[in-house]
Parts: sequence; structure tokens; C-alpha cells
Amino acid sequence: MGLALHSYRLAVAFGKTLIDRAVIGILAPSQLTVEFASGEKLAALVAERRGLVLVTAHVGGWQAAMASIDFLHTPVNMLLQRAAGDVDRHWFEHAGRPRPFKIIDPTGYLGGSLEMLAVLKRGELLCVMGDRVLGSDRNVVRARFLGGEALFPTSAFRIAAATGAPLAVLFADKTGAASYALHLPLTLRVPDGLGRDPESYRPFVEAFVAALEAFAVEHPYQFFNFHDMWA
Repeated sequence: MGLALHSYRLAVAFGKTLIDRAVIGILAPSQLTVEFASGEKLAALVAERRGLVLVTAHVGGWQAAMASIDFLHTPVNMLLQRAAGDVDRHWFEHAGRPRPFKIIDPTGYLGGSLEMLAVLKRGELLCVMGDRVLGSDRNVVRARFLGGEALFPTSAFRIAAATGAPLAVLFADKTGAASYALHLPLTLRVPDGLGRDPESYRPFVEAFVAALEAFAVEHPYQFFNFHDMWA
């Protein structure tokens, strides 16, 4: 009975974020109130003009977060893979309007690495999911997460090292019926010269994992990664 109740609460919370996604897509992002106490800090990173790797996860209203960073006045690119037969709609697809950011396909040539390098060299934003392995399993490390060893990609940290772009972790939690709060729990500078060995990036991956775990513990019904990370 306890597990059923937890599952019900999680399903209700996830359903609310799906409704919010449709609302901001069909009407406008302004339909939701989004508070971001660290907005100036994020803007300062963008102002360095070295590009910015923005790492988020399947938690809270990450699509609400993506719809709310237009205050940075910087082109946004997202590493995003659409599975075959996927009928789920992202927020910008509900109204049939042109998407507000460019999508980079991780299944494309060289995993989209050339495109990612190019957008960062232009000083743009590159958004990457830090809790989902895309592409080759060779670029992952196992890290302790919520009681088990889970797989996490190193791609965001590798690309930050290669370009010198700062890296920021951004999470969004639903705080009310029509409100979210954005959090910037971590910023990192990944040095160049770490090589190709995924283990070289372990300290940075583990820093992200610690921030993600803290969020999941604090907001247990807003962790929506339904992929088996521990497989």
C-alpha cells in the first residue's frame, strides 16, 4: 500500500508538469511564474563570451526552465534525442510554433560533437541532460546515486574542457500551482588536457551527481527520470 501511494503521488506530480508544459506551449511561458535568485550569476557566465554548458536533468519542470532563460538573450542549443515512435510533445511543439532553440542530435555525425564545439565557440548556450546516457557507452562513469551505482555521461564535462566554456547545473522545482523556482547549485571549470579516459572526468561527474541526489532527496516527487540508470 505504501509503494502504491508513493507511485500515485509521483504520477500526479508528473501529470502536473505535463499540463504546465502544454500551458506554456499553447499560451505562453509567461503563464507560469518562475523565480531565479541566481539569474545574475548565470548571466555573468554568459557575459564571458566563452559559451556556457548548461547541465540539467529530468527533474521538476526542466522544460519550464528552458522556456525561462530567454532573459540571457543568447542563442540556445540542446542535445536532444527523439526515440523512434516517441509521441511525447515538448512545450514548444504544442502550439506548432518554431522551436526557440536548435536541437543537436547525439546520434548524428560524431555524436554531434562538432556542432557542440561550434556553438560554444560562438559564445552560445549548450544544454545537456546530465542524467541520461546518449550515444556511446564508452563515455560514461559509474557513480554512487540514491543507494546504487548508476551510469552517468561525461559528454558535458568533456566538451567544457575542450572549449574552455564554464559549466553550470540548473534544476527547476515546482513550487505552486503555477510557479517554479530555478536553482543553480553548482558551477564548474573543467580544465583542458584531461584526455579521453572517462575516469579523468569522475570528480566533475560526481559533483553533478551529488547536486542531483540532493535535489531528489529534497523533492522526491519531482525526480522524473524513469530510465533504469542502475542497469
